[in-house]
Amino acid sequence: MTGALRVVLADDQDLVRAGFRVILGAEDGIEVVGEARDGAEAVDVVAREQPDVVLMDVQMPRLDGLAATERILDQSAPGAGAKVVILTTFDREDYLFAALRAGASGFLLKNAAPEDLIDAVRIVARGDALLSPEVTRRVIARFSTPGPALPAHRPPELTDREFDVLVLLARGASNAEIAAELFVGETTVKTHVSRILSKLGLRDRTHAVVYSYENGIVAPRGA
Repeated sequence: MTGALRVVLADDQDLVRAGFRVILGAEDGIEVVGEARDGAEAVDVVAREQPDVVLMDVQMPRLDGLAATERILDQSAPGAGAKVVILTTFDREDYLFAALRAGASGFLLKNAAPEDLIDAVRIVARGDALLSPEVTRRVIARFSTPGPALPAHRPPELTDREFDVLVLLARGASNAEIAAELFVGETTVKTHVSRILSKLGLRDRTHAVVYSYENGIVAPRGA
């Protein structure tokens, strides 16, 4: 399967892993290259197999999925290495925000449809984030440390236009919405986003949002 997306499954339930393996294995262009029963094993399997995507459970023995995610992503340079999708049966905002802080690129409930699981692998593998703008805004507004009421000075790495794009991105705007606001084409916006991620050493759009709130570029609601 040359060129296939390489996936590692990390879950302490054998039946869950088996189900995911069947779903993903039937899909062209996706290959399950490893499995782990706990977070510590997941760290080892990822280091050995170098997958594109890791589907990570939260509650596992020895090392939970959030800690395992942090270790996995600490071992690779920003923008490179495996992308992690957190899978859980718990629809909890604290898990979601903890997953973002750990460096995960997505968050998916285990009761999601099979096609959603397949889409998740493809979405995060291409560098996008598996979170709607609405969810991103709601979670960060609740859990981030309040920043200043007005946008802070732009990071010195960014041009003025890149900073404008970052502010809009952090507020949950899509590429199309950013393009309309700044009177530029969507291709130009994509280029700006790519440069922002590269200059700031960020993995994807979601982590650009987290960065913006943590550094006071935009403020949570009510700040």
